[in-house]
Amino acid sequence: MPAPNVIPARLVGVMAVCCALAASTIYYHQPLLPMMAASFGMTSTQAGLIATLTQLGYGAGLLLIVPLADCRQPRRLALLAIGANAIALLACAAAPSFALLCVGSFAVGVTAITAQLIIPVLSALAAPTERGRVVGTLLGGLSTGLLLARIFGGLLGEHTGWRSVFLMASLIDGLLLLIVARYLPAIPRLSSIRYGALMRSLGSLLREEPVLRFCAASGFLVFAAFSALWATLAALLTQPPYAFGSTTIGLFGLATVPGIVTSLRIGTLVDRLGARTLAIAGATVLVVGFVFIAASAENLGWLIVGMVLLDLGNRAGLVANQARVQTLRAEARGRLNTVFMGSYFLGGALGAALGNYGVHRNGWIGLAAVGALLALSATAISALAPRETRVTLADAQP
Repeated sequence: MPAPNVIPARLVGVMAVCCALAASTIYYHQPLLPMMAASFGMTSTQAGLIATLTQLGYGAGLLLIVPLADCRQPRRLALLAIGANAIALLACAAAPSFALLCVGSFAVGVTAITAQLIIPVLSALAAPTERGRVVGTLLGGLSTGLLLARIFGGLLGEHTGWRSVFLMASLIDGLLLLIVARYLPAIPRLSSIRYGALMRSLGSLLREEPVLRFCAASGFLVFAAFSALWATLAALLTQPPYAFGSTTIGLFGLATVPGIVTSLRIGTLVDRLGARTLAIAGATVLVVGFVFIAASAENLGWLIVGMVLLDLGNRAGLVANQARVQTLRAEARGRLNTVFMGSYFLGGALGAALGNYGVHRNGWIGLAAVGALLALSATAISALAPRETRVTLADAQP
């Protein structure tokens, strides 16, 4: 691969928009779960299966598709994934039964991996001195997509029904397809490794890289804690004393704005304090956030404070752990990203399931107990990780 150059800011910005549009498809449903449950005569807890299956699908896509980026053109893979994602969204919009909606939701997750193809491409093309800025910008774009998906999904769903949200999302995929085809750079000198060997090498990476194991485990638990809240929030907010509609619930996504604004600053803190230190701090912030969530049954202010803290803690853990992973092996960035992000989103699936269980058992208190336990586990794993001498995104050599 040729020596990395300074990537034009315009290209980074366009790809950040693509990350936002691609990631949004797995979050449109969150404020709509009570509405979807009602249309099929299901309970809100049962509808939580949609969130779990979407996250499981995303984890499967990361595991089975993203590694191909080390031996196939990421741009071609992204175009195929976007097209398949649009079809899956249309299937959800037309689903005649809850079972088929669950199947469609899993397919949406599997094919929503375009952002995870874009990030390693631009990371590989960036000069070491600007890699942190590039990756931070892309992650900021991805986070913006999650925010807008929740707001847009809730607003459109309340006025036109949940099916129209999936229909509109499929049309947005058409726009994404055109942008990626036009702007995502091609990667020269791809590996000639076969798919079977490629998949087997994932296990080798885990065995040979202890840092990867710790980062993957930490990311798994951090996102499990974070997802425990977001997968159950809509169901809780439709109940007394709040009884909010989907538009209002979608606006709770604004609690992630402070985290989005600080995305680039978090990368700087990784450089200054070290990835391990920031991962521990992020998990600790999650624990504190769930203390506020426990008091949210009667106090909306505590809920907002808790949500802001959860977003900051999750974002710190993501950037810190991904910073360490990106420095390990330049020739296997796609596979490293697969292992880390696959673990991360599988944790999201577990968190969604455990969050629903906690809510079913004891409402807000049950949710907070589940989330705090997961966050405490993440803190312990991060503290046990090997210390780094100086690990930053900018240190990763091409």
